[in-house]
Amino acid sequence: MTPHAVAAFYLFTPLEDLDVLRAGLHARLQRLDARGSVLLAPEGVNGTLSMPEDRYEQVLEVLRSLPGCSSLPVKRSRGHGHVFRRLKVRLKREIVTLGVDGIDPNETVGTYVAPEDWNALISDPDTLVIDTRNDYEVELGTFEGAENPHTETFGEFPDWFERAVAERKPKRVAMFCTGGIRCEKATSFARKSGVDEVYHLDGGILSYLSAVPESESLWRGDCFVFDERVALTHGLEISGAAICRACKFPVNEADQRDTRYEEGVSCPKCFDQTSDTQKRRFRERQRQVKLAEARGRTHLTGR
Repeated sequence: MTPHAVAAFYLFTPLEDLDVLRAGLHARLQRLDARGSVLLAPEGVNGTLSMPEDRYEQVLEVLRSLPGCSSLPVKRSRGHGHVFRRLKVRLKREIVTLGVDGIDPNETVGTYVAPEDWNALISDPDTLVIDTRNDYEVELGTFEGAENPHTETFGEFPDWFERAVAERKPKRVAMFCTGGIRCEKATSFARKSGVDEVYHLDGGILSYLSAVPESESLWRGDCFVFDERVALTHGLEISGAAICRACKFPVNEADQRDTRYEEGVSCPKCFDQTSDTQKRRFRERQRQVKLAEARGRTHLTGR
């Protein structure tokens, strides 16, 4: 399969004339065979794209031509072929939805911690380590000793955080997420909530897995990503995780060996939640998916 590059990026920077920006960006990226999702909002840009390896620099040039984005930081990883089906450039109220007015990472944010210094910070017993991602992401992997807020959406995080701080009164707080963007908002919220000593992992889990050797790592499990690779591990290599097409939750390799796991039909999480009739329907869908793959096609419901 043709090697492809995957670019993950975000930047908080004021953007105007979003309709014009969206149309121009979509057209230019489409010509370069870039696929994935880009969000534009008054507060900035956020997205992940895959493209043929030889188009990577051209795609970066397009992204960095956006107003205020000349130094847009990008995390590069690999994919075997495209990891997205199509290109979407969408307008949003926020590039990551916290749902709290007045939170501006350009105004106040936590202290950035380099991946190489992260282990020492989170190993300190006086540090409350918080995984700001949603529950299904945390289940697949997280840092040793990290707190799981058990949120279904990022918008639930502020209420959980205020309760946790009120109960525990931590000396310091350290947060992390996949690529760093959620922590920009989360640490900004924490600072505005009155917590003085707030830190977050610079570049997120992806930067940590890229920079820190597995032998020294405090990461446990896989890192969920929102594309066809499902999850990455140390060195940003594709892990063996899969998506259960019945419940849409990620399934690690151990759960794939469980007798309740059947590709395209069920996993340990949803096995008892679907009827025999539903499972028969899922099996037929999976059969159609495999037939399409054998013909070199992509079944629309198979992703």
